[in-house]
Amino acid sequence: MSYGTHQHHALRVVVDSAHELDSALGSAIGTLQERAAANPCCGILVTREAAGEFTVALDESVPFGVTQQRLA
Repeated sequence: MSYGTHQHHALRVVVDSAHELDSALGSAIGTLQERAAANPCCGILVTREAAGEFTVALDESVPFGVTQQRLA
């Protein structure tokens, strides 16, 4: 076992309409919240990559229990 090394997870969310966005991001964030709770090392970062494209990832720069947003 290697200490100090974490396996980070990222999910890509692609939607065709604003109507789908909240549900799709909510689902991705919920999935990563479960993973973060099992290994509380970091928070969740949601990055808008382009129109309708997002990356939702566990990120060590975000405190555990926090979800932040940014533009790529």
